[in-house]
Amino acid sequence: MKALRTLLDKAHPHFAKGGKLARFYPLYEAADSFIYTPGQVTAGSLHVRDAMDLKRVMITVVFALLPCFFMAMWNTGYQANSVLQVNADSVEGWRGLVIGLLGFGGDPASLYDNLLLGASWFVPIYLVTNIVGGLWEGLFSLVRGHDINEGFLVTGSLFPLICPPTLPLWQVALGISFGVVIGKEIFGGTGKNFLNPALTGRAFLFFAYPAQISGNSVWTAVDGFSGATALSRAAEGGVAAVSQMTSWFSAFLGTIPGSMGETSTLACLFGALVLVVSGIGSWRIMLSGLLGAGILSSLFLLVDSSTNPMFGLGPLWHLVLGGFAFGLVFMATDPVSGAMTEGGQWLYGVLIGSLCILIRVVNPAFPEGMMLAILFGNVFAPLIDQLVLKVHIKRRLRHVEG
Repeated sequence: MKALRTLLDKAHPHFAKGGKLARFYPLYEAADSFIYTPGQVTAGSLHVRDAMDLKRVMITVVFALLPCFFMAMWNTGYQANSVLQVNADSVEGWRGLVIGLLGFGGDPASLYDNLLLGASWFVPIYLVTNIVGGLWEGLFSLVRGHDINEGFLVTGSLFPLICPPTLPLWQVALGISFGVVIGKEIFGGTGKNFLNPALTGRAFLFFAYPAQISGNSVWTAVDGFSGATALSRAAEGGVAAVSQMTSWFSAFLGTIPGSMGETSTLACLFGALVLVVSGIGSWRIMLSGLLGAGILSSLFLLVDSSTNPMFGLGPLWHLVLGGFAFGLVFMATDPVSGAMTEGGQWLYGVLIGSLCILIRVVNPAFPEGMMLAILFGNVFAPLIDQLVLKVHIKRRLRHVEG
């Protein structure tokens, strides 16, 4: 590592102001700060110090996502092997060649088979996301002349987790490009975007290419197989239909079809614990989101409906189905696009949780409502914070005048 540090130090004058490669300084700085902690530190008793800089924040979020990465690979392979004992003859293209050479796939009870088979779908999507998204980040940094921000580490990790395993790689590239460019960079980059970039990219794909990101044939990585998600089953037949497909505990563990990394509520709870303990994720948003969803789904359960089976889906089922837990923990708590004031976070969380249930229940044609609920909450987050601040200001003015 010392030799690498020496090499970077020798290259620095060429990239610094006045050097031949000064235009490409953001690329040098990105590599240097990614490998080493920046050498510039705050000194003196008059400065405020915090152990959490941007790099540590992003690394902590990625650490919190590790169980979701594991489930993205294991469950993708498990779902495929459970439907068809996948082998080299049943998979076309380069995947079939790799499966034949490495000898994995086929046994749904094998951790090895499920992980490697799932990785053959997840890893390419992850690599394309980070390569294409990273190129956009680097391009905008070069044009603007500022450092490449570590914020893309989180976006590049979240986006693959909310994609179905069968999503074509060119659509992965198109979706992350839309999310980074339209959802973030045109507003000024990391810290200035008002929409979550990963969700913005997925929303674009949902409306532009619905056949590849919705329906019954995209959730299991087996060609020609059609299988509905648990939420789709609920929209068709309520709790009875879901119970025939899976148990509540299996849904909690995440052994059900869905977007690769968002099926496991257990994995999301680990992430919630890490984010809350580290102070990165707002527990107010998570708790208020749960309360909003729980109260509204309970009201629908009490009202009941003879024509809409989703009314009978209770709060415990809503918690473990679809992307509710994943979105509430990792998307709604985004400190940039979410509410910042303490009071605003309560309102923001209730808005997202209740709106998710409202979309799921009232519009059975669109059973998964978390994506739209969070994006809707992102749009209203600045207004919520402004209203909360005005209320605080008026309250303090009354005390001063009194």
